[in-house]
Amino acid sequence: MRIYISVDIEGITGLVSWSQCSRPDGNSFDYAFARRRMTGDVIAAIEGARAAGATEITIKDSHGNSKNLLIDDFPGGVRLITGQAGAVEGMMAEVGSRTPEPYAAAILIGYHAMAGTPNAVMEHTITGSLHRLHLNGRETGEIGLSAYTAGQAGVPLVAISSDAAGCAEAANLVPGIATAVVKTGLGRYMADCLHPAETASLISAAVEDGIRRRNEIGLTQLSGPVTAKMEFNRAEETEIMLRLPFFERFDGYSVVTAGPDFDTVHRLIWTGINLSFQGIKSQF
Repeated sequence: MRIYISVDIEGITGLVSWSQCSRPDGNSFDYAFARRRMTGDVIAAIEGARAAGATEITIKDSHGNSKNLLIDDFPGGVRLITGQAGAVEGMMAEVGSRTPEPYAAAILIGYHAMAGTPNAVMEHTITGSLHRLHLNGRETGEIGLSAYTAGQAGVPLVAISSDAAGCAEAANLVPGIATAVVKTGLGRYMADCLHPAETASLISAAVEDGIRRRNEIGLTQLSGPVTAKMEFNRAEETEIMLRLPFFERFDGYSVVTAGPDFDTVHRLIWTGINLSFQGIKSQF
């Protein structure tokens, strides 16, 4: 049985700010600790997956430059997708792989709540420049994007670890999903954090439970045509996106796009995000 695990960092045990976990530069004084904790939560997920009968486990590093996880700390027999390329599935790269067989279930570790969620640690949606994202009128964050990506590939999303707000968001979207709450947000950069020994047990148990109930949980999908509304913080971010024929202006801060299915719109969202960065850089 093949299991897919996508990993972000903001919802990892013990982390509360980007000064800890953004990337290995002078602005992230505690990045080594953040990498170690991120790797530790994944190891707990691996243990839970194997307890549920997983024979092959793929880990996708999905934070920042996707070069955070310490592969030499993992137990043998797992695979790690790391680094950046043109993967069309975003944070769920290769989840649709059917070689040698389809993935039986997908897991999200260390994910975070969508932008604007109260008492959610480091809440955001993809990037700090994207204020809100709506799919078919429903506000959606990275949890939703990953759930729909897995669902379109025929893979049920069955478990998540996050803060209390992120787990609540996932449970609202995916009925029956197993959750592991590793901390409770007291603001954007403050949380009541459980000890790693306790969160490891919670994560392992949630992953095992979710995988065992994967057929009961089922697929999370957006069927039929999909419309996306992307609201940014700055007008120049929307203006540069209008250079592409796929986006239309909704208002001064927002653009809309549509496609025949989720996969098409998901690609357009990531294309728009990447292009919006150039809008900021074009200031002079």
